[in-house]
Amino acid sequence: MEISSKKPVGRFREVIQAPKKVVRDPRFESLCGTLDVDGFKKRYNFLYDSELPAEKERLKNQMKKTKDPQALSGLKERVAWIEKQLKSASTKHIDKEILAKHKKKEREAAKQGKQPYYLKKSEIRKQQLVEKFKELKASGKLASFIEKKRRKNASKDHRFMPYRRPTDNQQET
Repeated sequence: MEISSKKPVGRFREVIQAPKKVVRDPRFESLCGTLDVDGFKKRYNFLYDSELPAEKERLKNQMKKTKDPQALSGLKERVAWIEKQLKSASTKHIDKEILAKHKKKEREAAKQGKQPYYLKKSEIRKQQLVEKFKELKASGKLASFIEKKRRKNASKDHRFMPYRRPTDNQQET
């Protein structure tokens, strides 16, 4: 049975107010403390050293066995995520090493009474590139890396090259 809409609503209705939920984000709350990056790295380093590589291998084995395309795409996404995590961790580790080396050198210079020199981001990138070249040279992949870089730059240059204007005799035909 429906209530008629023609009947007026009573003047005083009881409206129950639900208590408002307070959502706290631990990244921005002072109640949760501050992030100790070095402590975090020390405590969870086992993930990057053993857990993630082992999971990656296990997932690759599962990918070989599975026939279901949906499951296969999920496994591929997970493997890609793990590779991304490992790669970013290694680059962060290299950055940290470069800065630590520089800071140590600067501390020694400061003890001798010299003015401290702070690295710019461009100089950090240059040192990263030098480290990458050393690593590639040691593994023997430097030539292929340089060739790939050359092809990429050539394709960029080719993209921005202006098209040749058609000559008069080409327009007639």
